Amino acid sequence: MAPSRAPERVEFVGSQGEMLAGRLELPEGEPLAYALFAHCFTCGKDAIAATRISRALTNAGVAVLRFDFTGLGQSGGDFANSNFTSNVEDLVRAAGYLRAERHGPSILIGHSLGGAAALVAAPQIPEVQAVVTIGAPSDPAHVLDLMADSLADLEKDSSAEVTLGGRSFRIDRQFIRDLESQRDLEQVAHLSAALLVLHSPVDQIVSIDNARQIFDAAHHPKSFVALDGADHLLTQKADAQFAADVIGAWVRRYVPSLTADASDAPAVSQLESGMVRVAENGNGTYGQTVSTREHTLLSDEPAPVGAATGMSPYDLLLAGLGACTSMTLRMYADRKKWPLERVEVTLRHSRVHADDCANCESAPAAVEQIERTIVVTGDLSPEQRESLLAIADKCPVHRTLHANVQVSTSIVLAAGNE
Repeated sequence: MAPSRAPERVEFVGSQGEMLAGRLELPEGEPLAYALFAHCFTCGKDAIAATRISRALTNAGVAVLRFDFTGLGQSGGDFANSNFTSNVEDLVRAAGYLRAERHGPSILIGHSLGGAAALVAAPQIPEVQAVVTIGAPSDPAHVLDLMADSLADLEKDSSAEVTLGGRSFRIDRQFIRDLESQRDLEQVAHLSAALLVLHSPVDQIVSIDNARQIFDAAHHPKSFVALDGADHLLTQKADAQFAADVIGAWVRRYVPSLTADASDAPAVSQLESGMVRVAENGNGTYGQTVSTREHTLLSDEPAPVGAATGMSPYDLLLAGLGACTSMTLRMYADRKKWPLERVEVTLRHSRVHADDCANCESAPAAVEQIERTIVVTGDLSPEQRESLLAIADKCPVHRTLHANVQVSTSIVLAAGNE
């Protein structure tokens, strides 16, 4: 068990432009992974379940960000103007904050409606490898059943006061329409991360049938654990702690940096500048996690060969050339003090993915071709544009592609398999 540091108070811009308040729990030393927690509807980041689960993960070496959704707790904004869609966007914004400040979250945890939001947000957060739901509804519109007495008021007024969990809130008609438009199970069916469903068989707010529907809709790897005797909010400390312990143990199986043999490979933070590590992540047959010292992204083959859970290998190749081209033009224009306002590079590779390995034993007959279109914005003369065009061919990645590149390859057995 790793000791933890005092939590950090953080702020970031939410979906409606207001500042959202969060709490980042950090273990001692470099975190092995980062997690994002979405609290239950009308709850907050400091609810018992959120607090205990965050601390349990921190003890396992995982940093956890929990925050108040728009209009709740210490976050800015008006709850009446928020809805399920804005909650999902708040989650994506929180992941963006982690990515920019530290590292994108590989673990996503959601309680109640926060669990439904986590399922929708997961495909929009490329680093996510494990998703956990706690007492989550299979259909976000389930919340409407909890406020049935107030819905009649919305037929005659644009907003109404509702009471949930002993707290009163004002909601608008748009909140109802947004919930009615959600199709959560469709998102579950396309989830590329491992899924853990936690639910109490005696949940009086969200019935256990919801857990079955979520579990049945998901593809493997997936797991279900019953929170026997627990209420919906996990108000009993023993229930919250049990959920926390289960999550802490389960994520170790699906987040590579937390596995027992993770020390056999360099952690992301231990990679040297200029090094890239690519490892299978279990997302379909060909899913890969690409890591550098400071960043992580996903790669996969496009459907139907792969599951399209990330950028294809050729996408990554084109991205490297495009980024290098844009950066080279920016450096050159800035050095010349030319009025180049913006650069946009679009690239296309001519080959078809399905043919890539059809004739691996023989030399390819087709000619490799990359089409590169550069759009520049600014008051540039024709001569300056011609110079930029010439400089584009001199970017380092372009030169590497045209060079006589030699790749030195070795293969070794993982530790314990010698």
